[in-house]
Amino acid sequence: MVVRKYPRFPVSFSGTLVQRDAFRHKGSLRDLSLRGCRVETIIQPFTGMQVELHLHIPGESTPITITNATVRWSGSHGVGMEFLNVAPPQQERLTRVVQQLAKKA
Repeated sequence: MVVRKYPRFPVSFSGTLVQRDAFRHKGSLRDLSLRGCRVETIIQPFTGMQVELHLHIPGESTPITITNATVRWSGSHGVGMEFLNVAPPQQERLTRVVQQLAKKA
């Protein structure tokens, strides 16, 4: 059993993974926490790969931008991402979204 420091909540959001402008690839977020997420995507990034991640939250005009996220695992269930660096305004937005998810859970 995996014990998480930050609870994850099921979601169905879209996201975009960007690696140094070398590629931009769409994915589907399937769970979200304050420090990470799981993304379903057709690419198989390697563990340790760092990307910028854009979380497209329904009802919001601009995505939440995670400036530095790293791939912790990649497999048949998607890609596990850890958020390493989130700017304060983006962290506030992310915190608000996660709090709303927690209320619904």
